[in-house]
Amino acid sequence: PRAGRRFLPVSTERAVRGPPGPGLSAPCLCRRERVRAMFYHAYEHYLESAFPYDELRPLTCDGQDTWGSFSLTLIDALDTLLILGNVSEFQRVVNVLQEGVDFDIDVNASVFETNIRVVGGLLSAHLLSRKAGVEVEAGWPCSGPLLRMAEEAARKLLPAFQTPTGMPYGTVNLLHGVNPGETPVTCTAGIGTFIVEFATLSHLTGDPVFEDVARKALKALWKNRSDIGLVGNHIDVITAKWVAQDAGIGAGVDSYFEYLVKGAILLQDKELMSMFLEYNKAIKNYTKFDDWYLWVQMYKGTVSMPVFQSLEAYWPGLQSLIGDVDNAMRTFLNYYTVWKQFGGLPEFYNIPQGYTVDKREGYPLRPELIESAMYLYRATRDPTLLELGRDAVESIEKISKVDCGFATIKDLRDHRLDNRMESFFLAETVKYLYLLFDPDNFIHNDGSDFDVVVTPYGECVLNAGGYIFNTEAHPIDPAALHCCRKRKEEQWEVEDLMREFYSRKKTKKFTLKRPPDHGEGETAKDPEDASSEKAGEKRSSKKSSHSLLSCPSQSFTSKLAVLGQVFLDNT
Repeated sequence: PRAGRRFLPVSTERAVRGPPGPGLSAPCLCRRERVRAMFYHAYEHYLESAFPYDELRPLTCDGQDTWGSFSLTLIDALDTLLILGNVSEFQRVVNVLQEGVDFDIDVNASVFETNIRVVGGLLSAHLLSRKAGVEVEAGWPCSGPLLRMAEEAARKLLPAFQTPTGMPYGTVNLLHGVNPGETPVTCTAGIGTFIVEFATLSHLTGDPVFEDVARKALKALWKNRSDIGLVGNHIDVITAKWVAQDAGIGAGVDSYFEYLVKGAILLQDKELMSMFLEYNKAIKNYTKFDDWYLWVQMYKGTVSMPVFQSLEAYWPGLQSLIGDVDNAMRTFLNYYTVWKQFGGLPEFYNIPQGYTVDKREGYPLRPELIESAMYLYRATRDPTLLELGRDAVESIEKISKVDCGFATIKDLRDHRLDNRMESFFLAETVKYLYLLFDPDNFIHNDGSDFDVVVTPYGECVLNAGGYIFNTEAHPIDPAALHCCRKRKEEQWEVEDLMREFYSRKKTKKFTLKRPPDHGEGETAKDPEDASSEKAGEKRSSKKSSHSLLSCPSQSFTSKLAVLGQVFLDNT
């Protein structure tokens, strides 16, 4: 079936920008455009040589399926296209994905990777669709084809959570569920990295099952932490026994801590933040040495591995999100010295010896240090962070660029390459580089610009900034989580009113009108006063007597009249 698909050429549109904005110097503009060129060199060769496979093999100019046969690079790159300003290609890819991606397939898929890359990528693209000029359906953002795709993919993952502990298996068959012989051992990150995507999905669809299973998994890990407040690396999801007892902030654990912070921000959840702050105390007490973070035994706190892993480089960015900028900068500078030593971050770096670890010398073009630089630059404007971005562009182009894309660096010591370009290169690495050099990007919006949309539940402010990046760098608009929910007591009142209306329908007619989806609604009417006013009177959300970003008190009857558009026959 793959051989029968034809390559659809990428739109040649390049977003044309004017002169540098007030925050953008000429060197930044130049580097930003170099990053743009890097993206298209990789993206166009993926489409030409690898689509519809998951990933590009840049040394042989062909493709391979890696994480489940989803055309994964296309999903992962979709929101990056919009961040680069290419709306026409975004629109084309949305159509391609709707027509070509099928989750009802007999494939064993990583629960973790499918969530962060596929579910996260589709949710982000769904929420950005209107900004990208996609014609959205009535009810958006509470409905839409990309949202339905994200929900379908997430439902394929739910069987993995059916364990005695609520902690999920690491792998699930998309057609048959969890295989009978599946190992019950899952890494900590593979259990605790769902709350951002699954809570977003629950809030948009109204189905609480996704957020419920994500929270249960988070709380199971919290319940099974050691007496000194640490978690290990791998756990048996049936028995809750720790199989790997190394505690740290890197591989196998990393995004668990990340999602406690980001979940707390996204959901304004004090409990999640409290969990992270308790972990943070234990991490500082037992794993931190001279602004490095080592691996220790989770029950005793004794050092087990004095290494720095490249995946740990997300930590300074996470520290910046909780306001710990000084500590974040010191740790970042440690990591930056390793980058300057090798032109990239080796997977493992022995801190006492100051060199790579055997068989862990590679750099698969990971984004974590660039991610931290982007966050810290937003917080400090320290030019050192731009220097890291400059060095990253130079290193990746000099070492990794080949005719058909960018290749994984197999060994940073001699710059040997491997025949793989992971989808996160376009989802994360290039995106964070671009955002580092583009301070005026819409992602960095400070709330001074926003869109107002009308949903079945009322007016909703979107695209005002404050985006939460999932661990695959897919931005989620936190405001969207408030667009598709009504308070429970309001729902009960609606049901009572509707029952009353239906009981009276033999003597009175009534009409339910959906608010138009272009941002304007009809004026609220009290039925007793409606005869003196025109029922279709328009109002503009821009001319409201209160600020659109404020939350004025409003009677329920008034809100029902506006949001539900319920009119009796005398209107």
